[in-house]
Amino acid sequence: MKIGNIDNMKLYKKIMKNGLLSIILLVAAVSYGQSLEQKNSENFTVQKGTNIAHWLSQSGRRGEERERFFTKEDIKTIAAMGFDHIRLPIDEEQMWNNQVERHEDAFQLMDNCIKWCEEYNLKVIVDLHILRSHHFNAKEKPLWTDAREQEKFFDLWRDLSKALSKYPNSLVAYELMNEAVADDHESWNKLLKNAFAAIRELEPERTIVIGSNRWQSVETFDELKVPENDKNILLSFHFYTPFLLSHYNASWTNLKDYKGPVNYPGILLTEKEFNALPENVKPSVKQYVNVKFDKEVLLELWQKPIQKAKSLGLPLYCGEFGIIEKAPKKEALAWYEDMMALFEETGIGHANWNFKSGSFGLVADDGTPNQELIDIITNKK
Repeated sequence: MKIGNIDNMKLYKKIMKNGLLSIILLVAAVSYGQSLEQKNSENFTVQKGTNIAHWLSQSGRRGEERERFFTKEDIKTIAAMGFDHIRLPIDEEQMWNNQVERHEDAFQLMDNCIKWCEEYNLKVIVDLHILRSHHFNAKEKPLWTDAREQEKFFDLWRDLSKALSKYPNSLVAYELMNEAVADDHESWNKLLKNAFAAIRELEPERTIVIGSNRWQSVETFDELKVPENDKNILLSFHFYTPFLLSHYNASWTNLKDYKGPVNYPGILLTEKEFNALPENVKPSVKQYVNVKFDKEVLLELWQKPIQKAKSLGLPLYCGEFGIIEKAPKKEALAWYEDMMALFEETGIGHANWNFKSGSFGLVADDGTPNQELIDIITNKK
């Protein structure tokens, strides 16, 4: 999940200046999606999924509380909704101690979850979400400067492979790391290459999910160096654009004090609306004034990952997308409808952020469903 105030405004402005033709992009994207489904029909394939957040990742729950938070009944519900997979974030501190010795209770929960998914015909992407040496929003990230931390990262994947290699390649895929944030793109490309090689020594045909540096942003996707001559790769991007809508009034961002208007589709924030805002919030939203967002703009923003995947003949996946519950309801649902339409038209697999959470979830922590959102995500509206 993206935490900082990161958006794709530079890319947006470049697109609008160049005047790309949406209809041409859509035709190209649709043909990409059709050829993609044909090429990968016998491998690990996913289309519609949801993230299982705040269970084995980004959570202080332990013991019975953690066991109760996510259960087999949740997997049964997810399958009944029509999803075909889950993305399962896990954190180093939940799964291992500092010596890369397993916390067996956490591994048992992961194992249980995969077996539940197998029972209900769901596939699983195991996502190494947060490391002790790398958090996507931390100021200090020793992973990029300490060779010992890099080797430890490889060891984590060697151990995960030992634990999960018993599962069929068609059931489980591995996501190397969530939202890498290195100072330069080559640092991530090099680390990715070495981690990829460590897994390939043990599992030559397991599908591995990779994304670009800096939050798996669409803007940096052309900087991603993909291991060559390997078709068991799933390229992944995350999408929370426009940030003013997706992280509206989010307490952990610089939008925490913003409770003003946001419009979608259309001009996010008009000049008149901006001028009426309190002075203290204007700096955080100034970049959105007179900026238009709609379905066509969203598609245009996806072009870098679409073209990268197309050029390599690899499948493309949106591993995270979503809008905070605080956002204006009408605008949020309109955005979700456009996103789901684009996924359908392009054939891009996807997983919303997330299944169970009071801020982004399809259901609240207590299980109360957000039925309007569920109907849109599952195409039942």
